Parts: sequence; C-alpha cells; structure tokens
Amino acid sequence: MIEIGAQVDLSHPPDRVWLALTDRELLGRWFAEAETMEGVPDRLLVHTAGLPGFEANVEVEVTEQRVPELLALRCDEAGRLSEATFAITATKQGCWLEVREVRTHGAWSAEQHEPREQQLRQALTVRLPAILDWLAFQQVDLRRSDGGMTAELPLIGAFGKGRARRRRRQIAAVLVSVAVVGAVAAWVALPTESNQSAAPPSAPSPSSSVTAAAPAATPRATPSVRPSRTAASATARPSRSASVKPSPTPTSAPPPPQPLTARYDTDSSRLFGYTGEVVVDNPAATPVGDWVVVVNLAEGSTVDDADGADWRQDGRAVTFTGAAVPAGGSQTFRFDVRDNRPKAREPEACTVGGNPCAGL
Repeated sequence: MIEIGAQVDLSHPPDRVWLALTDRELLGRWFAEAETMEGVPDRLLVHTAGLPGFEANVEVEVTEQRVPELLALRCDEAGRLSEATFAITATKQGCWLEVREVRTHGAWSAEQHEPREQQLRQALTVRLPAILDWLAFQQVDLRRSDGGMTAELPLIGAFGKGRARRRRRQIAAVLVSVAVVGAVAAWVALPTESNQSAAPPSAPSPSSSVTAAAPAATPRATPSVRPSRTAASATARPSRSASVKPSPTPTSAPPPPQPLTARYDTDSSRLFGYTGEVVVDNPAATPVGDWVVVVNLAEGSTVDDADGADWRQDGRAVTFTGAAVPAGGSQTFRFDVRDNRPKAREPEACTVGGNPCAGL
C-alpha cells in the first residue's frame, strides 16, 4: 500500500531532473546531504535526522534505474524499511515527477507520517524547481568571468521563425500586387463602351440622304430626333439605377463578425519564473485566422519558449500568432517566463486584437 506520495509538474527536461535526483551535491541542496558509507560503496547515507517526519538518517541502496525514467531505492531508517520510487515522464513543457514511498517493515506513527509527507512535497514543489532553475543557468554558458555574455541566446530560433514567416508574407504580397497591376493594365487597354458606340462612322449616312432629297427639312429633322433620344436615355438610366441597385443592399449586407476573446491564467509558478497560458476563443460562426495576442510582461521578465504559437519579444511586449481558430472553437498556447526576482510577477496586460484578455 502506498503510504506517502507526491507529484510535481516541472518545466525542465527529464535529463536535468535526473541529474538533480542522482548527483550527491545537488541532492544536498534541495533535500538532504548524502555521503557514501564506509566499506559499502553501493550505499549512501542521507542525513535526514532532524528533518520533519524523520527520526534518523536513512541508508539508501539503488535497486533499479532506467535513465532518465525510473529510480528505485531500498531505504533503511533505524530498522524501519521502505521502498521509494522516482518516476519521470516527459511532457511538452518539461516532465512530470511522481514520488512514492511504501513501508515494507515497521510503521510510521501518526505524528511522523503527516510531517514527513509535507516535507517531501515542499522539497519537490519549492526547493527542487529552484535548484533546477539554478542548474539551467549553469548549463547555459554565459561566461560572465570571460568578459560578458555570449551571443548564444535561446531567442534566436524563435525570432528566426518569425522573420521567415514575415519574409514569406512579404513575397506573397509582392506577387499579389504584381497580379493586380497587370489586371488593371489589361482592363485599361480594352475599348470602352462609349468608344465602341461612337466608332461607326456610317451612322450619319441617313441624315446625309435626307439633306440631299430635301435641303429645307434638314434643320428641322435634326432638333426633333436627337433631343428626343437624349431625353429618353436620360429618363431611362436614372430609373434603372434607383430601382435595382439600392434594393439588394439591406438584404445582402452580412452582420459584423464577432471579435475573438481570450483569457489568461498562470499555469504553474516557480522561483525565478512561471508558465503562462492563454486560451483564444472564437464565438463566431465562421473560422477566424491571423489572430494576434500581445502580452506585456513585468519589468525584468523575458520569454524563454512558447508552445502552440509563434512569438517575438520587443522590450516588455511579446506578440503571439497562431493557426486559424475554428468556428465556435478555441486555440491554447503556453509560454515560459523567466523573472529576475525570486517571486515571479504575472503579466501586466494581455490583449487579443486590441481587446483586453480576461484573467488579468
């Protein structure tokens, strides 16, 4: 029967978590110091005496390990025996760590069980994430002692995606512009209706025959025929435009599209950072693409990575874009934020299409 258990969602890869579990120096920083036992090289002595829920130091022996997925231990605390397992499962954001300890011989008192479990949970949810953040800083070669940071920043890949996408959009826009200009030029080159109607030179021929037969009637025929045709065309054209064109306008005008909405939530927090989550909802009856969410971070905060959206950061403003949102559906993206203060601060503002997000 499982007597003590704890789980934690970590924004670090399994390899880094495995190192924090198995390296004696790192283990001493987030849980308790450990040393090899004299004469027994395959065992460790973990100095847990004095910790809440522990009455003595614990002798630990590794019984099974699958790097970096599973670590199984046999523990002996002053004759009370137990088996502890550390299971690591990779996730999109990092990994999921589950710790279980089962008593195999002896028993914990009621006063010992609850503090022991609280001590384990606090170590996993507070001190371990802090050490993992510190370890992440150490693994990134900033070379502060060599005269400043290197140019190897994790933001280069994300910015590269954004620039490539913008370049593709610019090329597409140029091609569309060329096509439109070509179509307009072809349309201008075509003969207009007025030119076609005025082109035949043979129209005045009947009038010339009339003038030859009766010269005196020519001035009278000209004002009686041509003004009548002009008046008829003038009366016909306004009547058609007034009766046909305005009528379909009220019935064919589509209703204005409903704007997208978004809501923000802090998915998980840790020392020197947190993971934010934004859900973009589309209440309209048609899909909506090219959505833009802008998150304004607190001073001293930067985005390390994002899942579910392309992003770029300009100062404290981070712009996220993503795939089309289906009708009545939603799109979710998450982003990891690193803060220069131990207690991370949430974003100061969030907008989708210029409208504020819920949750802030």
